[in-house]
Amino acid sequence: MSDTRFQKGQSGNPRGRPPKPRRPNISAFEIVLDKRLTATVGGKERELTVEEVLQQQTLKDALAGKRMAIRKVLKMIEKREAALARKNPAPKVLVTIEHHYCAENANEAMRILGIAEPDPGFESRWKVSAWATQAALSRPGRRKFTAKEQQDIRFFTFDPETLRWPRARIG
Repeated sequence: MSDTRFQKGQSGNPRGRPPKPRRPNISAFEIVLDKRLTATVGGKERELTVEEVLQQQTLKDALAGKRMAIRKVLKMIEKREAALARKNPAPKVLVTIEHHYCAENANEAMRILGIAEPDPGFESRWKVSAWATQAALSRPGRRKFTAKEQQDIRFFTFDPETLRWPRARIG
């Protein structure tokens, strides 16, 4: 028994079976796409991969009007644009906003919007259009107007006779 090659309890292969070499996770389709072909492009022979040839064929079909090819080309363009945007992001531009407040700007804005116009008889006084005054009168939840306030509203409104006064708001 002592003439055995290994002692009792000792393995004859201490490191174990050597592992098989790992194959990369490449599909058969990827192997085919990496093959190179000789193709004629624009009258010249070029060596292209199968993937490049398929892209050229898809582009040709898209230009011929085939809908599936058009969709595929649009997706390829979208992917390319996204990759370019990631590679070269747009520079950030700081924008300075300035606010200018003055009565002349407000008057001009009201004139442009058709809310108010200068009073023809008195240039420095402005009158409000009847529709804008009506919109203000029609807002709910307002208190009643006094006789003086009603008189002022009529005075500063073009065509005050067209106004419809809410019944609950006349004092």
